Amino acid sequence: MRTLSNFFYRQRTLTLLLMLTPPLLWFGVVYLGSLFNLLIQSVWVFDDMSMSVITEFTNTNFANLLTPANLDILTRTLAMACAVTLGCVLLGFPMAYYMAHFAGPAEKGFFYVAVMLPMWASFIVKAYAWTVLLAQGGVIYWLLNAMGLQFALQAVLSLPVVGGDTLATSNLGRFVVFTYIWLPFMVLPIQAAIERVPVTLLLASGDLGARPFQTFRRVLWPLAFPGVVAGSIFTFSLTLGDYIIAQLVGPPGLYIGNMVYTLQGTIGNIPMAAAFTCVPIVLITLYLSLARRLGAFHAY
Repeated sequence: MRTLSNFFYRQRTLTLLLMLTPPLLWFGVVYLGSLFNLLIQSVWVFDDMSMSVITEFTNTNFANLLTPANLDILTRTLAMACAVTLGCVLLGFPMAYYMAHFAGPAEKGFFYVAVMLPMWASFIVKAYAWTVLLAQGGVIYWLLNAMGLQFALQAVLSLPVVGGDTLATSNLGRFVVFTYIWLPFMVLPIQAAIERVPVTLLLASGDLGARPFQTFRRVLWPLAFPGVVAGSIFTFSLTLGDYIIAQLVGPPGLYIGNMVYTLQGTIGNIPMAAAFTCVPIVLITLYLSLARRLGAFHAY
């Protein structure tokens, strides 16, 4: 054993290769293999008459993505992913800043638990719980009635695109649920990035005459921006691929995840489902490329 140990100690390259071979094989066969199989199926033909897949090359599936109905699904999903990401930034940045610079050890521990505790609960349980909270006879309606803000809620629900008949059947309610569930994925990267910003830089900015907003815009935001980008990778991609919340909360209208489930699980049109799946892959690849240019991967 000592001879073998000495041999591997001297052969660093061979040792590293043997250590990396199992995970690389798993990654190559399971992930890349399935992904490659998915890309191949996206250019096959689905026969509506026999309800079977024909292994013939075609670009019809990708052309069908540009039809008004399918383009509406893609636009709806992308718009919600962008809105949720922006909402998580607006809510998560102040919380992360307070955790990094103002909270004491005990208070910081409380915030960590408060932020991460929802992640320990079942995703489906949280989604169903929000359907009860947003229902017309739910807690949120009761609270708004007690505060005399029912008229404000009705005014918001009457807005096009945002509103609906009730909170549970509106895009606003869907946005709230998405933001609540993905917010921890935004808070933690931003908090880690802000903690890396020396407090002396913020103090020096104030000493040189900068106002608080100028310090935020010229010092804090540029230095913490990689953390914002890192968090947005999670919120954007997770919203883009989700189909449970889109099915339980909000107005009628399919998202990419719902459409893939319907095409593959109900109709059996695997080629068209694969073509829809290629859209998030392309969008997330472009987003990761942009995040890399913005330095998100260098900060973590």
